[in-house]
Amino acid sequence: MIIFPQIIIKILMIMKKAIFLLSLLFTPSLYAQNSENIAQGNISSFPDYAIIKTKMNLKDVVTKADSIPEFPGGIKVFKRKYFESIETLDVKIKEKVDTRLYFIVEKSGYVRNVKAVGTNKKHVEAAELGLRRIFARWKPATINGEPVRYLMYFPLTNKEY
Repeated sequence: MIIFPQIIIKILMIMKKAIFLLSLLFTPSLYAQNSENIAQGNISSFPDYAIIKTKMNLKDVVTKADSIPEFPGGIKVFKRKYFESIETLDVKIKEKVDTRLYFIVEKSGYVRNVKAVGTNKKHVEAAELGLRRIFARWKPATINGEPVRYLMYFPLTNKEY
């Protein structure tokens, strides 16, 4: 049986994208608000504060609340849906993925002001688009029982294990 080179190339491209997607699903470090300064509610301590303050409306935004925003089904469901919705990118073997995703969960529970920051423009665009494709209403953060605008932070990186 003879397999044409064009078919082999297409199969290899599909496999490459599948491997990248699997690596994102199983090997990323995806932490939500894990910095001590961020947990204390200091917005200016965010790694990209100088950038996001010019790109996002941070008025009345908090990073510490009595209850943090909750995605329907929990954070694991959010991560699964996010990685299902993110566009698969061609990543070179030694290429570093270092993108930080910021978004605000509004008082209404809807996500607004999505901004990703990173060195690779394609990764930044894919990260933002992946979040915008999730049409779910979060349970908003609250302080003293009142809903508040809450800034979420997710670093997306790949690691070798």
